[in-house]
Amino acid sequence: MVDIRIPIGLMFSIIGILITVFGLFTMSNTEMYHKSLGINVNLIMGVLMLIFGLVMLYFARRKKKA
Repeated sequence: MVDIRIPIGLMFSIIGILITVFGLFTMSNTEMYHKSLGINVNLIMGVLMLIFGLVMLYFARRKKKA
């Protein structure tokens, strides 16, 4: 039986990596982040999504061993 944490973890990890890389490449574009008060939302949310995805994958892997 497939654990739902595996595809959720993979999806959030891949999207988190993509958004983090986009945030890193657009870090110097201050005009782009004018509406968000100069905060690089792409970088912050990308890192948070990546962490969440990795935690999901960790719990899925931990469950298989037990």
